[in-house]
Amino acid sequence: MRAALEARTDRGRRALLGGALAAFAAAAIAVTPAPARADDTVVFAAASLKNALDAIAADFAAGGQGTIKASYAASSALAKQIDQGAPADIFISADVPWMDDVAKHDLLEPGTRVDLLGNSLALVAPASYAGTVTIAKGFDLVGLLGGGRLAMADVAAVPAGKYGKASLEALGVWDGVKDHLAQADNVRSALALVSRGEAPFGIVYATDAVADKGVKVVATFPADSHPPIIYPAAIVKGPRAVRPRPSSPIFARRRRPSASPNRASSS
Repeated sequence: MRAALEARTDRGRRALLGGALAAFAAAAIAVTPAPARADDTVVFAAASLKNALDAIAADFAAGGQGTIKASYAASSALAKQIDQGAPADIFISADVPWMDDVAKHDLLEPGTRVDLLGNSLALVAPASYAGTVTIAKGFDLVGLLGGGRLAMADVAAVPAGKYGKASLEALGVWDGVKDHLAQADNVRSALALVSRGEAPFGIVYATDAVADKGVKVVATFPADSHPPIIYPAAIVKGPRAVRPRPSSPIFARRRRPSASPNRASSS
């Protein structure tokens, strides 16, 4: 079952991301003079997209569609780098506020922002864990930790950490567990803490969980316990910007209502 879920999730994410990147590239070719185009496309992407985007980059290269150079980190770190002038063509964030931050600095090409993907939050344990967990109001998360720590991405800045904190607050268990955290720079680093057995449990995106055979999903957090997990994408202004027409139908076809993006975890 795990293998089937992993394959289905990977196919869905690759199809959506690949289609979006192809649309961005097509727009660039259509409206940018050839001498001004770089040989590669620099994508700043949330760490949780690494598996899917690496595969897409390989497909692009094999098909002669150009080179995708991806930089992965927490959305907060990437947004700050873009704000400070880091060269990027495309930004894919794991939450809306950090994309809003870049937009606030007038660094997004008009008409290119889309809600690309969605996700869900999972409680993970090492693959050897044999117990069961039910997530509900007031569940004994501290007891589950057994003196260990809960791995999470930075709850103050990293989207996965912020979503996790919001969910724990909604479930009434945050105050009890907040002093038992092992916080990481991004969600993949939090996942690695569990995979290596350094933390008994962790909160990550469901799509991250299926990408690491060293962990298992023991429960999924209720969708109504945290804000919707949305991955917005946009083209970045600047010397590298591909500058498509704001009204380009290529982007119109990719646009999704903010409230109902394609869910990466169920594609």
